[in-house]
Amino acid sequence: MRRISAVPEGELDRPKGIQRIRNLPDPELGALWRSIILEERLKTQLLSQAMLNFTLRGKIDRSVIPLHGVILLVGPPGTGKTSLARGLAHRTAESFHGGGFRLLEVEPHMLTSAAMGKTQRAVSDLFSQSIAEAAAVGPTIVLLDEVETLAADRSKLSFDANPVDVHRATDAVLVQLDALAESHHNLLFVATSNFPQAVDGAFTSRCDLVMQVPLPDHEACSQILKDCLEGLGKIFPAIAKLPASPQFEHCAAECVGLDGRTIRKMVANALASSPQTAMNPGQVMIGDVLAAARAAKASRTQGGKAP
Repeated sequence: MRRISAVPEGELDRPKGIQRIRNLPDPELGALWRSIILEERLKTQLLSQAMLNFTLRGKIDRSVIPLHGVILLVGPPGTGKTSLARGLAHRTAESFHGGGFRLLEVEPHMLTSAAMGKTQRAVSDLFSQSIAEAAAVGPTIVLLDEVETLAADRSKLSFDANPVDVHRATDAVLVQLDALAESHHNLLFVATSNFPQAVDGAFTSRCDLVMQVPLPDHEACSQILKDCLEGLGKIFPAIAKLPASPQFEHCAAECVGLDGRTIRKMVANALASSPQTAMNPGQVMIGDVLAAARAAKASRTQGGKAP
């Protein structure tokens, strides 16, 4: 079997299904954690659950508390679930002062195959070999983005419309999660899903925490918008003054109902409101931002895709 050694990211020989391996802590991921505007209570709960995974699971029998070492983040697209998961990996390792932590990011689409039985085998090999070997080296956090790809709700699948492998892949994930929960206490899975209704109930039942990552409220929209404008202001100083405008809170109010990613892209739309501002973004006015926010909100309200 191929061993995953603790070497710098650029030198790692990534097994099939593993998109990226990072040594932790990683300041770049710490910046992601700070960039996600989320109620502090939720961030604290999330970090505490991840820390508990590494302090409790090796000491308490699973018949007392059946921890599987799985956290599931659900919510609309663009709310920062993946960035939050990566940032969580950094903050968890940082809480333990490093300690040889690593982050493995799974690319589920690399595991699917039209050939009968290959998807199931690929999933089984990923968990039982690649992930297990990583956990044998040291504390490991695994990001399962778009987990519904690997753990599709079998009750909603038709054998006529879906390959048998789709059903078997979910079976394999569940079997392997149980096996790893028994044998590797220094392993934490952080999964994300935009469509929690598509995730198999047996997977959700194995999660130690299911957290809803909501759309930003008015205060969060204001923070995201201010952060974006102040970031631009480091290059274009005039933009840094826009949050002080009387119309700024009107802009934030128009952003309610949008996700954080869309809000930041909406600001880019404001910079492209005319050839003049596109050539010199420092000339953008708060009215341009307000107009872009209203356009994005109208697009979302009408059922279209926001920018």
